[in-house]
Amino acid sequence: MEWGRTPRWKKRIRVTLAVIPLLLGCLAFWAFIVEPNRLVIHQETIAVDHWPKELNDLKIAVISDIHVGGWCIDDKKLRLIVERTNQLQPELIVILGDYMSGDGSTSHRVEPEVFAPVLKDFRAPLGVYSVLGNHDWWWDGRRVRRGLEANGIKVLDDEVAEVKVRGTSLWLAGLADLWTRPQHIEETIAKAPQDAPVIALTHNPDIFPNLPQRVQLLLAGHTHGGQVRFPIVGTIIQPSNFGQRYVRGHVIENNHHLFVTTGIGTSILPVRFGVAPEIVLLTVKSQ
Repeated sequence: MEWGRTPRWKKRIRVTLAVIPLLLGCLAFWAFIVEPNRLVIHQETIAVDHWPKELNDLKIAVISDIHVGGWCIDDKKLRLIVERTNQLQPELIVILGDYMSGDGSTSHRVEPEVFAPVLKDFRAPLGVYSVLGNHDWWWDGRRVRRGLEANGIKVLDDEVAEVKVRGTSLWLAGLADLWTRPQHIEETIAKAPQDAPVIALTHNPDIFPNLPQRVQLLLAGHTHGGQVRFPIVGTIIQPSNFGQRYVRGHVIENNHHLFVTTGIGTSILPVRFGVAPEIVLLTVKSQ
């Protein structure tokens, strides 16, 4: 080795030490700025046993966890959500709770009297239906409901609604949030006629194992898909008692179906990585 020359191994260490902060900076920029600002369209088809032929290819827009006033969810983003959803031309729109955002340095409170008139522009021939989430009830669920229903969004809280579709009836059953409300799943489902097709709506997917067998499909949100998802490893944190089992997407158990959307906003930390905000266009087919 010549005097005055830096050994190669030292050069490699210096390069590595210079690259690591740059790489971490790029990842942080993507996770805190780029990905939370995205809005992707996720199209999914679910084939259900004994689904009525009259309801074949029913198209449902599924939205959840908007968290208005949170990171990257301002008035402009809210209007974009409505616009993109309407462009999909769904027959039915369902919104699965958590309109409200928690207090914190990355969010501010936007009241339902302010954001609900924007959501009034949702368009679907079969209507717009919703349930409430834990953040809504932690704030004031009754006031959120009033704001939504004053703007044409029907809220179902342990209630059912008959939807007339192509000469037949579909029943929507809105089930109360698991974390904040008493559970009356069997009693609520029993309000729909015994042989009628039922799609259940709820915020938290952890109720899925307790769902009556007659319910063909449960739609839920709440998990945000974990918000951060790494290749191979998967999600680091899951707000569910079942780990990654119900964290996102389509699940089949005991011959009935669950679909969990990863939602749009963020909670606790203003970050998304590998889990883009999504609007889901769900097509329900006969098996």
